Amino acid sequence: MLGAAVGFERELREREAGLRTHLLVSVGAALFTLASAYGFHEFLTGGGAQVRADPTRIAAQIVTGIGFLGAGAIIREGMSIRGLTTAATLWVVAAIGLASGAGYYAAAAITTAIVIFTLWPLQTLAYRVFERFRPEERRLVLELRPGQSVAPLLALLESEGLHVDSFELDDERDRRRVTLDTDRPASELIPLLGELDYVLAVRWRR
Repeated sequence: MLGAAVGFERELREREAGLRTHLLVSVGAALFTLASAYGFHEFLTGGGAQVRADPTRIAAQIVTGIGFLGAGAIIREGMSIRGLTTAATLWVVAAIGLASGAGYYAAAAITTAIVIFTLWPLQTLAYRVFERFRPEERRLVLELRPGQSVAPLLALLESEGLHVDSFELDDERDRRRVTLDTDRPASELIPLLGELDYVLAVRWRR
């Protein structure tokens, strides 16, 4: 349930790993912990002799194994990287499952509350704080036809008095994606850019 709560938040934001993935990771981590602690009791005490073993050996491999699953949630798009937060939540829900399997329910519940607070209210609060320090930052994302030169686009933005602070160009199979950070809102340019025949899509994020 705790792992599913974190996955539900990821599902609402339509991330790569959602409710089912986080639920499965948490349940799997809990089962590994239970199997490591109690699954070999008869083997260790059978035959009239007790064999000493470390009950945390299997559980310890969860930390290593979850790294491969988290790496699969990270997606690179040109010079940008997506999925780092989702990979971190997978890592955390594995820890939540491990703690639940070990019987530390209070720690698991508190960790779940902290994670959900970090992913939702804290994100909104941090965004507002960062916007106060960077009030003029605006991002404009355009998708152009494949092979289209960006020179006409930059010339148009300059003619409209829009200063480009940073520029990023990604070539894909069927289009070119241009990401621009501008010094002021570009919302008034969206109708103009949408009429250009070489522009396939326009997104503006404040």
